[in-house]
Parts: sequence; structure tokens; C-alpha cells
Amino acid sequence: MTLEPVRPVQPIAPWLGGKRALSRRIGERIAAIPHTRYVEPFVGMGGVFFRRPQRPKLEVINDVNRDVVNLFRILQRHYQQLLDVLKFQLYSRADFERLRATPADQLTDLERAARFLYLQKTSFGGRGLHFGVSFDGPRWSLSKIEPLLEAVHERLEDVLIECLDFGACIERYDSRPGTLFYCDPPYWGHTDDYGKDIFSPADFERLRGLLGGLQGRFILSLNDRPEVRELFAGFEMEEVSLNYRLSGAVTPARELIITG
Repeated sequence: MTLEPVRPVQPIAPWLGGKRALSRRIGERIAAIPHTRYVEPFVGMGGVFFRRPQRPKLEVINDVNRDVVNLFRILQRHYQQLLDVLKFQLYSRADFERLRATPADQLTDLERAARFLYLQKTSFGGRGLHFGVSFDGPRWSLSKIEPLLEAVHERLEDVLIECLDFGACIERYDSRPGTLFYCDPPYWGHTDDYGKDIFSPADFERLRGLLGGLQGRFILSLNDRPEVRELFAGFEMEEVSLNYRLSGAVTPARELIITG
């Protein structure tokens, strides 16, 4: 196994269920497992992917959310053009509501990427639903965002970007030993938080079956629930206690890092 060093970068926008509090611990687990290929079937905004300090020769990021995948592809291939679109974007509630009401499928890929990034950066809780105001400064400032976008653009060089169902992604890249999958699905009891019909309770069973038959290895992070412990019994489980902070409120939580 040969992992080359890479500069960690910050995710460019908040994401529901982002792994800021767990990313370092999960990254240490990733580095400790020998692998020649690394695959994330549920990449989201890349809370773990971008913070890793090492990478193998092949990296694959996947998400069924087309907005996520379109943003990363545009950043990878058309970074400067995206900046040209973003420089005219104002920070205002009116613009937020206008963009939120604009159907994404009526936009070009560049416009769609700019819309998605803007809604994620300016919304409350990073869900793209409600305009957020921070008393620490504006949520949207291109001069502050541009260095983050450039870093992500550079980090995405040679990364393979897919837009597949998680099961299709796992089956496609589990062709031989040596692949490590990091899976960050919606949490148990919150399957509709990312959109209706994107992930169902039955998909946990499907994920369990796929992970149990891998030729490669996996790391899975989920909330610590009795149902999760029962379903993934037989795999190694590490209990993690942590605090999540949202709008100044601190909420204690317990999570599991499951490996096999």
C-alpha cells in the first residue's frame, strides 16, 4: 500500500450530517487500513474526504444527489467559469428566495452549481431551505469563499466523480481486494432529511448485505441506536461521544464507527 500525502482542505459548504466533529478520528481509521482504492458512496460535501491527509492512486466520490455531483464536476473542470458566475451574486434574502424558487433543471450546469453553492452557504443549518443571518459577518462573501473553492478545485484533480445509487457504486468498485469504502448514509430515523425517497429504512438492510459481502474493507459511521447495533452486529464497533453545535446550542450525541 502506497499512500501519498495531500493537503487537507475545508469543505466549501455546510451539509446536514457533516463530519467535522468525527473527521479526524475517521481519517485515522482510514489511514490504518491498507488500501489501493478509496471510495465514498455518500460523499455529501466531503466532510471526511477533503480533510484526509493522504490518498491512494484511485479515489472515487459518489452521491445520488445531482446538485452535489454537478457542483464538484464544475469545480473540477470549469472552476474559472464558475467564479465568473458567482461574482455577480448578491448576499440578500430576496436573491435567496429567488434562487430557491428557480427549478434546478431549468438552469445550465454552471448556473445550477452556483445556485446550489449559494443556497448551501447562505441557508440556516446548511439545508438550503431558510435564509440564515449570522451576526459574526455575512454568510456569503466571494473574496472569502474563492480561496476555499480554489483549494477544492486543486484537490479534485484526478478524482473520479460518480452519480450512482449507493448500491451500484459499491458493486461497481468492489471488483477486487484493496478497495476501502467509507460510508456515511443518512442516520437511522432521519432517512427523509436529505429528500423524500432518496434513502429508505429498507436501504439499511441493503447496505448491510453489500458490506457483509465485500471483497474490500469498509468504515461506516451511524448514530448509536439499538437498531443499528442489532443490524450491524458481528462487525467491529467503536462508540464515540461528542457534542454538536447549532446556533449556539450544544447537543450531546453518541455515534458508532463500524468497520469490517
